[in-house]
Amino acid sequence: MIYYYLMMIIGILYFFFDINYFVRFIFTLIWTKFIEEKTKLLDETTIYGVCTTQDLDVVMSHMNNARYLREIDFSRFHYFIRTKMYSSLKKMGVKAVLGASCTRYRRSIPFFMMYKITTKLIYWDEKSFYFEHKFINVRDNFVHTIILSKQTTIGMKMSLNEFLKEFEPEICLPEINDDLRLWLESMQHSSQKLKKKD
Repeated sequence: MIYYYLMMIIGILYFFFDINYFVRFIFTLIWTKFIEEKTKLLDETTIYGVCTTQDLDVVMSHMNNARYLREIDFSRFHYFIRTKMYSSLKKMGVKAVLGASCTRYRRSIPFFMMYKITTKLIYWDEKSFYFEHKFINVRDNFVHTIILSKQTTIGMKMSLNEFLKEFEPEICLPEINDDLRLWLESMQHSSQKLKKKD
């Protein structure tokens, strides 16, 4: 009887919540915090994944486009925990939220393909971090997808540059690359258009 109720509770939880998401987050948190070593802010970090049935598109042959953004959630969790920046931001009452992303799909990720996601901090401004994420086939190192993401801080009492200098004194702002510069310009243009309509 207890087994029956337990299964019913698990079924209800799976119906109302994406349990796999939370389980994976907890696993990523524990693994990164207690197994992996601390890394510097400008170092590239790597996590691994595989395209399962839960990731498939309606045609059931490759990863759904929406899953890529979910996957980089975990890569960012991994980065912030591994650099120890997560705990520093949390102590200050600062949150970092996804402000924008730009995705280039070069080749679809097929069912059951093993891949790695590399994450690198490539730039920052007064309020936001900018990351480059690459989905790379483990078998042949082909880059299937590249995503630029903007993580905006909320509740920061100082400029991001000041915070990073305190956190890692030797850090230097990388030179902005053309991809990021053009993306930022397009977002600025879009923002101006929307302001005119308002």
